[in-house]
Amino acid sequence: MRPLDCTITEVRSEAPLIRTFRLNRDLDPAPGQYLMLWIRGVDEIPMSFSGPDTITVQSVGEATGALFKMGAGRSVGVRGPLGNGFVLRGSRILLIGGGVGTAPLAFLGEQARRAEISVASLIGFRSKWDMIFLDRFENISNINTILTTDDGSAGIPGRVSAGLAHLDIESFDQIYLCGPEMMMWDVISRTAEHAERIQACINRHFKCAAGVCGSCCIDPEGLRVCVEGPVIRADRLLEGEFGRYRRDASGSKGSCNG
Repeated sequence: MRPLDCTITEVRSEAPLIRTFRLNRDLDPAPGQYLMLWIRGVDEIPMSFSGPDTITVQSVGEATGALFKMGAGRSVGVRGPLGNGFVLRGSRILLIGGGVGTAPLAFLGEQARRAEISVASLIGFRSKWDMIFLDRFENISNINTILTTDDGSAGIPGRVSAGLAHLDIESFDQIYLCGPEMMMWDVISRTAEHAERIQACINRHFKCAAGVCGSCCIDPEGLRVCVEGPVIRADRLLEGEFGRYRRDASGSKGSCNG
């Protein structure tokens, strides 16, 4: 797939290191799908959709740093939407997100409410300064919204999993999960008996986005996250490397803890 030329039409700051970029094309993505964003002369990187024509980005390296220097009117290349997104099921759902991983869940929740599906949300951030999309989650969560922060500066102190005690997991038809891998593994390992009802949106190192290079694979199944994901049912993640180790840009395996 050749990159499609797109223009940035709006840049909005969500937190000190997080911005939302609006593009001049509605690519008709499903929540949970991603695009490959080509920043000319720098790199091509994967980004989840936070809306039909928006991506929400955390500045973490050279490519995202270069993107943060771009304003409205600048041009980027886009391949996508790619991969398998979330599938809405049932009449009562739970969204669990951490950090910038809340972005595709906010998009999903808005679709769910339009479909008259009841929504509860459990979202967590490092601190109150890192919080994003609280207004979106409050608007879509007609059951309740539970907030956690690692440092206790807002909501329940502790990791996202600290909020699980305030929810009746059995009452939800489907659970949707997105965030840092260790945060997701913490949730999945604590709710393993419900893993068949958890759809997890995974972020791994994508190079080709075509299932060829193997950089994003999860053993032992050899799941190619870029094509078979990024949304994968959590019961397929319980007995493997997820949450334990992952591959870097060179393809070498390293611990998820750093």
